[in-house]
Amino acid sequence: MRGALVVLLAAAALAGQAVQPATPMNNIAEQYVKLVLAVGQHDADYVDAFYGPAEWKTDAARQKVPLADIDAKAARLGTAIAAARDDGDELARLRREYLRRQVESLRARVKMLQGAKLTFDEESQALYDAVAPRHPDSYFEDILNEIDRALPGTGPLIDRYDAFRRKFIVPPDRLSRVFDRAIAECRGRTLTHLTLPADEHFTVEYVKNKPWSGYNWYQGKFRSLIQVNTDLPIYIDRAVDLACHEGYPGHHVYNALLEQHLVRERGWIEFTIYPLFSPQSLIAEGTANYGIEVAFPGAERLAFERDVLFPIAGLDPSQADAYARVRTLVDRLAYAGNEAARRYLNGEIDRAAAAAWMSRYAMSSPKAAEQRTHFFDTYRSYVINYNLGKDLVKQYVESRRGNRWDEFGRLLASPRLPSGLRN
Repeated sequence: MRGALVVLLAAAALAGQAVQPATPMNNIAEQYVKLVLAVGQHDADYVDAFYGPAEWKTDAARQKVPLADIDAKAARLGTAIAAARDDGDELARLRREYLRRQVESLRARVKMLQGAKLTFDEESQALYDAVAPRHPDSYFEDILNEIDRALPGTGPLIDRYDAFRRKFIVPPDRLSRVFDRAIAECRGRTLTHLTLPADEHFTVEYVKNKPWSGYNWYQGKFRSLIQVNTDLPIYIDRAVDLACHEGYPGHHVYNALLEQHLVRERGWIEFTIYPLFSPQSLIAEGTANYGIEVAFPGAERLAFERDVLFPIAGLDPSQADAYARVRTLVDRLAYAGNEAARRYLNGEIDRAAAAAWMSRYAMSSPKAAEQRTHFFDTYRSYVINYNLGKDLVKQYVESRRGNRWDEFGRLLASPRLPSGLRN
């Protein structure tokens, strides 16, 4: 038995986790975690969360394994995974496939760090196990025409839309109260259907100068830090969006259930680490976005926003229905960001053209569009995980025979891959 694993098993026993023997798959999982930590020494954004043995992280920083060596080790690990048996239940089979594909993705990321150039679609397939569909400009034009009819008046549509939206900005001095109430509602709805660890919890911070609107930093022990970016005005609909997506039943719940069921109950150490540029992210972002409509089906979101959040924010509840109608139309432009990122990252357009395209086809304000291009710079094809991820998760869950919440909860607590959502 490997020395590091002995330490881990002792710690797991003390923490009430399942103690697993040094099986081939458990040894593979340990090597995988260490490889992800090694890549993190070359890519500051790669390791999104880690709550495994602290000495593994220290060792990775001390050794700083060269990229070529990481790739060679990952190639050998891939061979070991292919030769390993996956005896056991469905989760054990999914685990083996998960590790296989995560290691392939890791090798693709290493090659990118070494200078390999991939097209947008090649990159998303290599990293996230999926390729987003292409949409012609005419697809978005048809939706924009519907929005134009919903916002009559003179002047450019984007100006009319911005003027309309300004009535629904949450005043900064009411932001915390609005978010707290949205979080409480999302948590209550989630707990009605899913059993969460008794001591799960997260805290919220408001930050600036970030390329994203919100972020969940999972810290282990069923704890998260959620940061909300206040660089841009926050509209009333973002309260439910962020409370669900980052919290309940989104990222916080996803990570807590993985820790509870796969790490603590099964002793699967690979789920103590989350490599951001990997297939796991499509599942994470897809479930977080789909979780919004799971928590608020039908007209329930509109009713909650109108009757509860609008008054707390000091907004006119009589305008909630109109705002929801326009928001529903604008949501149909979700894939516009993919097209802008694809063209920008493929070198077909420059930053200014990408921002202009986002303003034209995604209805983004100039400042928001500019911010989004910086997101493209940092996270590249990651953008597909939000919209394509949501669509794949929705299709998978709603094609199952069980109760929607039950199927959603099972997906959250499983190592299923994006390609497995199509089965």
